[in-house]
Amino acid sequence: MKIMIIGATGMAGSAITERALAQGHSVIAVGRSQEKLATLSANPHLTTLAKDAFSLSLPELQAVDVVVDAMASRPTEAYLHVDLAAKLVAQLRQQATPRLVFILGAGSLSTGDDHHLFVHDIESDPANASFVAIPQNQLAELTFLRTVKNVDWVGISPAAMFQAGPATAINYGKDDLLINANGDSITNSGTMAAAVVAEIEQPQHHQTRFTVANQ
Repeated sequence: MKIMIIGATGMAGSAITERALAQGHSVIAVGRSQEKLATLSANPHLTTLAKDAFSLSLPELQAVDVVVDAMASRPTEAYLHVDLAAKLVAQLRQQATPRLVFILGAGSLSTGDDHHLFVHDIESDPANASFVAIPQNQLAELTFLRTVKNVDWVGISPAAMFQAGPATAINYGKDDLLINANGDSITNSGTMAAAVVAEIEQPQHHQTRFTVANQ
């Protein structure tokens, strides 16, 4: 398949790029910095595109089978998560392709006996004030996506801790924060990448969100 990965030099995006290439797919890696794009592993099936994601045209998007939105943002620009999702959806209303895959946050997952949103736990700790806008806006992004019925989209959330690391065996869930037998709630970037590429190859979810974590 031909896959466009927005934010291909970030932690999630680079892992998804690597996994997709390893599985034999063609990848268009999109990022703002050509210098950072040049650090991706050389591969004959990899094309890099130094471009602001907001400038991607409809012909560019329709030239691929799947678009993965793995964009990261500064906390001061966390609203861009919602803006980019809205722009991609607006361009692709009622289009058969490409499929949209959104890497979301853990804040929109439910946790605890009362099934409260995990973002409220993040908000309650003053130490998180510098970055809390990101999970808040990723929750807004999912809230928007859930209104979209005429675009083929899927969202994937990691566990409480999303960190760089190799793929592990995967725990799957829907809307609840996953915690393994050791009491850990962790998703490695490699685990996320494996789940994303598996979903691309054999779609199991449409117009919904699911979550993955390390076993």
